[in-house]
Amino acid sequence: MESLEEKLKGLSIARRCRPEEATYLLHVALQPPGLLAVTCSNFTLHLHNKDTLKLVAEYRGHTKPLCGVTFPRSSPDLLYSASADGTVRGWDVRRPGSQAAQMFKSDPAHSYCSFDLSCSDTLLCAGTEQVNGEDSFLVFWDARKPDGGGLLGVYSESHSDDITQVRFHPRDKDRLASGSTDGLVNVFDLSRGAEEESLLATCNSDSSAGSVCWSGPDYTQLLCLSHDEGLHLWDLSQLDTEEPLTVFSTEDARGLTPLPGGGGVDYVVGGTWLEDAQKLLVVAGMNSGKLHLMECDDKGLRLLTSLEGGHASTVRCFLWDAAGEALVTGGEDAQLLLWKPGGVELTAGKRESMKSQSALRLQTRPHKKHGYQKKK
Repeated sequence: MESLEEKLKGLSIARRCRPEEATYLLHVALQPPGLLAVTCSNFTLHLHNKDTLKLVAEYRGHTKPLCGVTFPRSSPDLLYSASADGTVRGWDVRRPGSQAAQMFKSDPAHSYCSFDLSCSDTLLCAGTEQVNGEDSFLVFWDARKPDGGGLLGVYSESHSDDITQVRFHPRDKDRLASGSTDGLVNVFDLSRGAEEESLLATCNSDSSAGSVCWSGPDYTQLLCLSHDEGLHLWDLSQLDTEEPLTVFSTEDARGLTPLPGGGGVDYVVGGTWLEDAQKLLVVAGMNSGKLHLMECDDKGLRLLTSLEGGHASTVRCFLWDAAGEALVTGGEDAQLLLWKPGGVELTAGKRESMKSQSALRLQTRPHKKHGYQKKK
């Protein structure tokens, strides 16, 4: 059987999509039957054929930056997106270009900067920006009751600054992780009800937490990447023991993996757990557009392969299509790329950066430092 490293080393560009409008590609989600959803910095949603990358639909409606996109597992014809405009919207992918079929809101003062859907497709959660310089909220809705009837309530005590990431566990519908610019990553068991009882653990990223990813066998580990390129891997199976939670931690991951020719990466895009290979894949890059795929474990980071000839600037999002053994990447050059083993690009041509002049930049805000705590 071909190893993960061999598969990744065989990746090359199979398809390339360049939109007409210069825009950042910020998030990407996969609908296994055949679609990719991409959020753009011009507040639009694009749908692409996952094999050809052909643009098949565009949705407009959000009026501020989008903070995520996802397909329900049980209803692949529905697509959810959330935005700083204070709405979570559900779109019918069978009706290209139509208005949102569903709408979820909370307090008018709430501006969302993260969101996710539980693995049971029944619970939506959005994290807000800091409100009135004091509070930030985790907002919950029953996804089966859109348009005003689904709001279940909020958690308001666990974070003190923008909640930059919320991630439901891939298998446990009641397990939720959240990260914030306050430096904290919290883990909740929502089946316990009230916020204080549901908080299982608080981990310290020592910085502004950017992204959170469930990983490890049975998804018992949690990867956190900070806005200043810190990397932290925690083992939550140790919560009820005296063993430390930290598997690996570094304040700056950029220089940990020396690259051919010397030097390190410029930034880390994110991580994803590859179930088939039982490996944690971390994607990093150079400002020139070159990508580096690395394995992460208790020993740190190990370079698996590098990808060149694709992007012309910073990559913002990626996903691994396990069924198609393909990597999808999107970035600030407005390009969406499909990488496959032995892929041959159909349309060759000079790469041109379409980097938007109205760049969306993440700003690291002052944060508080706390040690991790185990909650009983």
